[in-house]
Amino acid sequence: MKFLLPSLFKKPILLLLLANVVIGLFLFRHYGLSWDEPLFYNYADALGYAYSPKEWFSGQFDLSHSYGASGDDHKTRGPAYLLLARNFVYGLSALGSDPASAWHLVNFLFFQLGVYFLYRFATRWLSIPAALFTSAFFSFQPLLWGHAFINPKDPPFLTFFLASVCLGFEMVDALAHDSKDKPKKTLLAAFALGIATSIRVLGPLAGMLVVLYALTQLKWRAWKYLVIYGLSAILVMFITWPFLWENPMKNFIDVFRLMSDNPTTLSVLFNGEVYRAGELPRRYLPFMIATTLTEPTLPLFLIGILVGYRKLVREKRSAHLVSATLTLLWFIILIAYVLLRRPAMYDGMRHFLFILPPLFIFIGFAFEALFIKTKPHPAWLQAGIGVLLILPGINGIAQLHPYEYTYYNSFVGGTSGAFRKYETDYWLTCYKESIEQLNRIKTEPIDLFVKREAYIAAAYANSNINVRDLRGAQNEVTSGDYVLVNTRTNEDRSTFRDAPVVIEIRRGDAIFCIVRRIP
Repeated sequence: MKFLLPSLFKKPILLLLLANVVIGLFLFRHYGLSWDEPLFYNYADALGYAYSPKEWFSGQFDLSHSYGASGDDHKTRGPAYLLLARNFVYGLSALGSDPASAWHLVNFLFFQLGVYFLYRFATRWLSIPAALFTSAFFSFQPLLWGHAFINPKDPPFLTFFLASVCLGFEMVDALAHDSKDKPKKTLLAAFALGIATSIRVLGPLAGMLVVLYALTQLKWRAWKYLVIYGLSAILVMFITWPFLWENPMKNFIDVFRLMSDNPTTLSVLFNGEVYRAGELPRRYLPFMIATTLTEPTLPLFLIGILVGYRKLVREKRSAHLVSATLTLLWFIILIAYVLLRRPAMYDGMRHFLFILPPLFIFIGFAFEALFIKTKPHPAWLQAGIGVLLILPGINGIAQLHPYEYTYYNSFVGGTSGAFRKYETDYWLTCYKESIEQLNRIKTEPIDLFVKREAYIAAAYANSNINVRDLRGAQNEVTSGDYVLVNTRTNEDRSTFRDAPVVIEIRRGDAIFCIVRRIP
């Protein structure tokens, strides 16, 4: 302990990460399975087949066995994160944790790696206090806090995309200064880029930002390291994505085309109207950014751009100015793509969480300017102002737990004001609390019909509850049966709406799940 404390105070980001981990250890069992999780974790379990020498030489090796129960869907989703995380999950399960909770804790711990890389990246331009406060501001966003537990897809991509840019820029700096760490930094950057690309095919965008930075900083003799960087990243991607093994180039291009089009027939509630995912208005993503992050976020971002560029121009350090501009372009290019191309979107902004780090980097410039302005005052006053800006996020986490990802800020009246107008618990995590309450009040055998994704409810039901899928079985519902319905796209208003409510899961005026008993 006496050796740990000095390290914590010399590197205050460790204090933030430690606090987050301790809180996470108390909370991780509270979160319900989300819509995408069970089949995705089944994919993780199946992956071992692809890496088993016993299966390779069995004479009956079939790569499709490594894709899980939803292979046609999940084989196009690179499993690098699942490969990295699954052994930690198995270890927690061996210690007595249920698999769902184990995954939620591991997901959250990997998100802390993202918080670390945000801090590390921010210290390129910012003082340690400013980098620390922007990292805390980032980690205590209710939207991100909630997704960090229940979402094994988008936060891991955010983490490794951010790591790819951070480590890639550090690699370029090492090459530019002919550092002895060149080989190590090249391989670390390549590993992060390979993992990011395996998680999602947009990963190469991080590599493009790194190459653009290299073009401004490096002489031609250093480019041999960039070739190693690119080839190593491709190798990591290939090793961690079995779907590519059969036909690497063709399969990668097919996935890229599929993800660019993102075909889906999902319906989305937006501004009180139900749209198809591919028909949402252009304002959808900007609206989600403005209303699902805490109130100070956008004002601090805009202030940060102004004061940040003024600082960078005054310092006359071209590498810092170029790297900051490329970081801002990371955000601007993707926003422009969404506004111009209008790809199918759904589930709020979860697919675009990876574009958020640049906002918080520039928010760090605002924090730094604030600390400089208040420098004559006591340190506790500076820290107090920073905490006040972070407080709306902490309050949102406390008020909504364990549904933090349903957060909307006061610009739309909070989550209560957003209810019936915008999606809230679109991933059905309220099923856990609904079923646990039903377990307590019903001990005799009952039939429970579930409107959507009945397998999630089944994971929590006691043996006396016969969970059935309501789709295609509406005529089989009889008096005395129970129906579980969520409020996604206001489905509860059209599903046995006159039957009495026996269980209601809500936060404030926002209802997430309802259990009705058929009279």
